[in-house]
Amino acid sequence: MGFVEFFVGFVDWLASLGYFGIFLGSFLTNATIILPTPFHIAVFLVAPQMNPIVLGIVAGLGAALGELVGYVIGYHGKRILPEKQEKQLNDIGEKFHKYGGVLVLTVFAATPLPDDVVGIFCGMVHYPRKKFFLAMLLGKTIMFTAIALAGYYSFDWLLGWFGSL
Repeated sequence: MGFVEFFVGFVDWLASLGYFGIFLGSFLTNATIILPTPFHIAVFLVAPQMNPIVLGIVAGLGAALGELVGYVIGYHGKRILPEKQEKQLNDIGEKFHKYGGVLVLTVFAATPLPDDVVGIFCGMVHYPRKKFFLAMLLGKTIMFTAIALAGYYSFDWLLGWFGSL
């Protein structure tokens, strides 16, 4: 069984669980730190079967909670840094917090930028967990709602377009 077959089976299984399956899949795929997963495709594919707004919110919530894994790793991983690097990191963290950290986090969450790395960084500088989570929730919800709306409306358009050939 190749990756494509596995992924299609995974998407079918998640869709059979409804919104809970989407929440679970979004959480699990965003909790991975090293291996990026194409869960965006799953949301796009199941969108015609669900309410796209609710789908975007549920996937965004699961993703935001999954991103907390990287935050926790960074929070506890800071202990292994040498003292000099820890001070430099704290200085950078103070500037990040002072000059628009929430906006930066929201942009990273709503785009394909590497938000796992940012989550680890935020944990290491002890950026406020609530602010981190809310920025991730906002950005991920925006992104997944846009993807769900695109999937919901594009299938009818594509079927109409290909049906006229």
